[in-house]
Amino acid sequence: MAPDRGSPEHETEDETRALHRASTEEDAGDLELSAVEDSQRYLAEQAEQPQNFTFRGTVVGLAIGVIICFSNTYFGLQTGWISGMTMPASLIGFAFFKSISKHLDYPFTPVENVLVQTVAGAVGTMPLGCGFVGVIPALNYLLKPEENGPMPLSTANLILWSLGICFFGVVFAVPLRKQVIIREKLKFPTGTATALIISVLHGGGDDARIARHESGIETAKRKSAEILRSRSRSEDMLRRSSSMSGIPRDAAGNFQAVPTMSVEIIESDDQGPQNDQRSDWKSKIRLLVVAFGISAIYTLSSYFIPQIHHLPVFGLPLARDWLWTLNPSPAYVGQGIVMGPATTLHMLLGAIVGWGILSPLAKSKGWATGPVDDWQSGSKGWIVWVSLAVMLADSIISLGWLVLRPLIIRGPQWYYMARDGNIWGLLRSQHTQGGSYTALPSSEHPTSHRLGSNSDPQSTTKLEKDDSPDVDAPPAHLVPNRIVLALLVVSIAFCVLAIRTVFGSLVPFYAIFLALVLALLLSIMGVRAQGETDLNPVSGISKLTQLIFALVIPSSNPNAVTINLLAGAISESGALQAGDMMQDLKTGHLLGASPRAQFYGQMIGSAVGAVVSAGVYKLYTSVYQVPGGLFQVPTGYVWIFTARLVTGKGLPPMAWQWALGAGMIFAVMTALRIKGQGRWWQAWVPGGIAVAVGMYNTPSFTLARTIGGLVNWYWRWYRKREDTPVIVLASGLILGEGLVSILNLCLASMNVPHL
Repeated sequence: MAPDRGSPEHETEDETRALHRASTEEDAGDLELSAVEDSQRYLAEQAEQPQNFTFRGTVVGLAIGVIICFSNTYFGLQTGWISGMTMPASLIGFAFFKSISKHLDYPFTPVENVLVQTVAGAVGTMPLGCGFVGVIPALNYLLKPEENGPMPLSTANLILWSLGICFFGVVFAVPLRKQVIIREKLKFPTGTATALIISVLHGGGDDARIARHESGIETAKRKSAEILRSRSRSEDMLRRSSSMSGIPRDAAGNFQAVPTMSVEIIESDDQGPQNDQRSDWKSKIRLLVVAFGISAIYTLSSYFIPQIHHLPVFGLPLARDWLWTLNPSPAYVGQGIVMGPATTLHMLLGAIVGWGILSPLAKSKGWATGPVDDWQSGSKGWIVWVSLAVMLADSIISLGWLVLRPLIIRGPQWYYMARDGNIWGLLRSQHTQGGSYTALPSSEHPTSHRLGSNSDPQSTTKLEKDDSPDVDAPPAHLVPNRIVLALLVVSIAFCVLAIRTVFGSLVPFYAIFLALVLALLLSIMGVRAQGETDLNPVSGISKLTQLIFALVIPSSNPNAVTINLLAGAISESGALQAGDMMQDLKTGHLLGASPRAQFYGQMIGSAVGAVVSAGVYKLYTSVYQVPGGLFQVPTGYVWIFTARLVTGKGLPPMAWQWALGAGMIFAVMTALRIKGQGRWWQAWVPGGIAVAVGMYNTPSFTLARTIGGLVNWYWRWYRKREDTPVIVLASGLILGEGLVSILNLCLASMNVPHL
């Protein structure tokens, strides 16, 4: 006969469950506290290393960055595409120091590699950050006389302009770090992947664990969650077995708790894949060198045989009449590998719609009467207006969602808190928006809310009293707030002074200040988007700024187009710098590098990159015809056409009708992509930016990138292999053509004849 509810046997069972619950919760809390202390100690030890900021690391980073700067200028003037190349930079830096390791006074460590890739990335991205692949060519070559153009700028003015806009975004990123990296722990996939590669290259054990699991405390939280889940399973087993015989008892006849999963087992699960993922760094260097060599040979050959840039793979009529050719550039195949199959296929869709449907339609209807490849009167220029509408629609919906999402998701909670007068709770919910730091009532265990545990709401742990402290570098290695504030004021003032010096009274003071305010506000959205998706929507941010300035500056102003261009350039620069800085800070945080050292490295790299990118731009534009031939500067046309579109100038026949229709379609498409985030079908919904890029770039580049995207698909999805080898392959292909393009530049400057 089953015993009563109040029998001694049931009382013993309840006491056992209570004791078991208390012991497991105490173990979980102790584990999390121990992990916090271990991680804090680890970050302090790493930040104290003298290799965090070294002269040799800075010089090597600058040298790698100059190579990337040449490469990005070359590709940017062709198609508008650039890459920070942080992973290749860390790989090249490691290979260099490894080759001279016998002659080093002190070893090359992961934190010094973080410095190298930070400096290199800062230098390498300046062609985009300073507008040398878009805005500056538009000002120099594409402005019409009635728009007070063209506007040639001397090398000194280009350098002053670059230095003026290259700092404020870096400085503004520093205070954002605490929120998005330390508290919210946004992923920043490229930064995390770079940290993992650096850790594997240097053979780190704990480094790799922290890079994989964000930080030691995150690992502990997962382990404590496992303990608590195991506790719940134990209690369920006790309840189901209470009326059965054979339940283990101690010597006094009391029930014994079913043992929980041991921490050692969980640790072994976490550490298991690490050895399988680690590969020999020499094989990566070998692959990089082989890919570099293949691309270099092609690039040098293309100078003497320029016809290989345009292979008529679909027949001579399509190549001659409609520009359907293939550029078999290994570098563009590498770009496609980096972009992935979804993005490149969306670009291919844009090429088919733009160059296969709209271009013949515009030509046959008489909307574009000039030659197909003419930007002004041909269908090449007519297509750009449609692609601009697609980009604007995508940008407005995407950035609008970033602004409204917190209000939609957390608005009801904020409303009830404000209504009840819970100001402290409201501030805490704003302070801890990340998933790992959702504010909980003080009586709730930090993990019970997420696990749906039935634990006693009155139970507390040591971790609650500690309020789940953030794991960060020691204060001595952070950038002080007073320095950030001072540098922000100085950088903004210098930006205003530089723009007024270069452009004079063309740009009024209020327009410059408004552009800076928009740049700082929109860079917050850019940083958050990059942290969540690895995509910094700098193009959309610049277009949104241009749209806002069209409402502020009347179209009757003779300098409206120029002001519009410069405002967009300022916002793009700020968002790009802040996003790149945050990616690097994420890498540094995962590996324990000093944030202050990274900040100094980024500032040095930005300054050098501003000067170098201005010089490289002047070199290319003095030797080659721009726009024309090898360098069509499509991004420059996108900029100038956007300025004219939003100011209501220069639209060809039927362009606005088709642009409006395309914009409405892709507004819906973008909303669907947002709705389908994380679902299998999202990749099948065309992305607006990718489709637009496929429209305004000629098919020769898009076809090569699509080949690269299919290579990526074959390797990662069909063969189911890790993506590190193909990323290294792509990096070698891109760097090979980018570096050897300098040799081609020298050959062209000496008028060496083609074959």
